[in-house]
Amino acid sequence: MIREEFRVLLVDVSTGKGKIVLLGGRNAVAGGSGLAALLFSKYGHPGLAWNDEAQPLIFAIGPLTGYFPLMSKMVCSFKSNYHNEYTESHAGGRAALSLRFADLDALVISGRAKRLSCLSIGANHLEVKDASFLKGMDAERSGKLIRRMFKDSSGHRSILRIGPAGEEGLAMACINVDTYRHFGRMGGGAAMGAKKLKAIVIHGDTDFNLPAGKGYAAKYKEMYKAVTSTDMMRKYHNLGTPANLQTLNDISSLPWNNLQQTSDPRITSIDGGAFADETLLRNGACSGCPVGCIHIGYIREKTAADNRYHYHQVAYDYEPIFAAGTMLGVTKPFDVLRILDVMEKVGLDAMSGGVALAWATEATGQGLVSVAETLVPLSFGDADAYRQAANHLGRGSNEFYRLLGQGTLKAAEVYGGGDFACVLGQEMAGYATGELFFAAQTLGFRHSHLDTGAYSYDQKDNSRDIGKAVDFLMADEPGRAFLTSMVGCLFARSVYSEDQLAECLDVVGFHTLAANIPETSESIRQLRWKVRAQTGFKPENFSIPKRFYQVKTWKGQIDGSYLNSLKEEYGRRIMALIGVDEQPE
Repeated sequence: MIREEFRVLLVDVSTGKGKIVLLGGRNAVAGGSGLAALLFSKYGHPGLAWNDEAQPLIFAIGPLTGYFPLMSKMVCSFKSNYHNEYTESHAGGRAALSLRFADLDALVISGRAKRLSCLSIGANHLEVKDASFLKGMDAERSGKLIRRMFKDSSGHRSILRIGPAGEEGLAMACINVDTYRHFGRMGGGAAMGAKKLKAIVIHGDTDFNLPAGKGYAAKYKEMYKAVTSTDMMRKYHNLGTPANLQTLNDISSLPWNNLQQTSDPRITSIDGGAFADETLLRNGACSGCPVGCIHIGYIREKTAADNRYHYHQVAYDYEPIFAAGTMLGVTKPFDVLRILDVMEKVGLDAMSGGVALAWATEATGQGLVSVAETLVPLSFGDADAYRQAANHLGRGSNEFYRLLGQGTLKAAEVYGGGDFACVLGQEMAGYATGELFFAAQTLGFRHSHLDTGAYSYDQKDNSRDIGKAVDFLMADEPGRAFLTSMVGCLFARSVYSEDQLAECLDVVGFHTLAANIPETSESIRQLRWKVRAQTGFKPENFSIPKRFYQVKTWKGQIDGSYLNSLKEEYGRRIMALIGVDEQPE
């Protein structure tokens, strides 16, 4: 039987106690992104600091989680130490299905444990276990020990953990989810570290009943066929998103060497084919997904301790390759994987980490910082130096790295070099496609390339029509917000159209939600922005560094006037959407 109310577990890690609450609002917020915003509006504290123990760390799934393929993501929301505003991050893995099998729609964590701990939850249990011995331990080693600590329900068990970066409270700290997936952006690892939680273990230890009757079974088969037979889904399984490297390089939209270039003939040594031919070991998939878009490569390392070779498996896709590869001038696939392996271990968001190190390299070349700060000489293409620097960054080895770990612009305020900091709200994603993408990522809700399809719009439209471009951004957002409230993988957005989502919801039993998708989508979009505005969001708080005005793409030199106008108009539309009178003083 479908439950219209949300079943939410509230946990206070200060006391080690929790309770189940039933919360209305299904037809207004659906789940996922909408539910997370609703929960923050109820349990969050807009005026308190990001790391105040009263601030909640929220995990939420959607109404279609477990029912249909690719409905396999989870939303994590929190007040970010990157900008001290409300934000959210998304991850796959087993987390969403584990929460569904624990008979929960959301988990809300407040308080601060007395010492570094692991939180274990399930349908019928809650435990906060001392994990002081894991302090400072990397994500790989701690993961092995955590799996031994919590052996039950391994098939439906998900382990979320942080590395040293999260313990240090770095704004680039991620949350590792089941080894190969992450809540990567905006500092979720720091929010978890502020709770003194090294890990959260979700046990899916109860049953999950599927709808009776032929209608659901037929619809499931239809959607399964759709997501496994299309060319788009085959792309994600075969070369995967690394195929974008060659495509973007060809249209002068791939950042190289801290965005000093947007194309380079060396692309053939680091494109998707090179990674597949040289490093690919196997494909993996999130629970509930038949596509298998997770590409797992391998590296071989000889350790000094036993003088033997050890193999490590490292997941890769487009964004990490851009950040630890082209952005740093590193062009050998195995070298890229070795840098990513270090970032994985210290619990560092690969995109932010790579872009930050690219800035540090250029700052070194300009004499703004020296080896006294970076601890290792940095130069574009020096993979071994970047491995060492990534470790220093993730562990906050000195004052320079601790500051850089709070954001590239924060380091630039002290050392200079803000003009060439590649930051659009947070360290940029790997799409130097043009003005609309730059404006959209700067002001987008998550400062994510997936907030909108702006990177695609840039590749198709060269009209420089401000109204048309911003109309696109505003029209594109509600549908994405609704899909991340299901919570579906955005790779499948072409398959899960509004009509298909309505049929899926209806056959499962969410009839009212199915009949009102446009209205609910807009309601979710507005709620998220209102909650963020209550924590201080204003468009004028975010600027676009000079480097982005110097970029050349397939359309030619960036039009600075057009870029400024896009940002101004997009910001005005966001504020009009939520009502200027609702903004904080």
